[in-house]
Amino acid sequence: REPAADPYAGAPGGLPSVRRDEAFEALRSRSDAHLAATGSRPKVFVAALGPAAAHTARVSFAVNLFGAGGIEAVHDPVSVDAHTAGDALKSSGASVAVLCSSDALYAEQAAPVAGALKAAGAARVFLAGRPGEYADVDAHVFAGCDAVAVLTSVLDRLGVA
Repeated sequence: REPAADPYAGAPGGLPSVRRDEAFEALRSRSDAHLAATGSRPKVFVAALGPAAAHTARVSFAVNLFGAGGIEAVHDPVSVDAHTAGDALKSSGASVAVLCSSDALYAEQAAPVAGALKAAGAARVFLAGRPGEYADVDAHVFAGCDAVAVLTSVLDRLGVA
């Protein structure tokens, strides 16, 4: 993707031109190059816990967050638990996962599901929501997090140049 031409380029004085989306465009360019080289985009497995009412808001947030960096969210099956998460991760082709659910279900299921994902080969497990201490959860994504840093770290972890 080519950035839009700066209509003020070469104008004397004033503040430097800064495009707020430039960092996201660079991340998308990395994903586009990966797609061209491998035939698929980098992936994140969305491990939704519990019924749709418990996870839909955070699934939507996670899908949009990772999508902003060109990372394809794989959300199949619709819901997982500690017994099915590992196989679902392997089927997704992803090596990074994000847990999505309600705070109440996180208290019950986050640690065992994250452990199952790690045992199945997840290099990194995120949790969508408020930071808290859950075994085998590496990091949290939430409204207000440093999205560029999160997405950069995921692409780096996946070896996307």
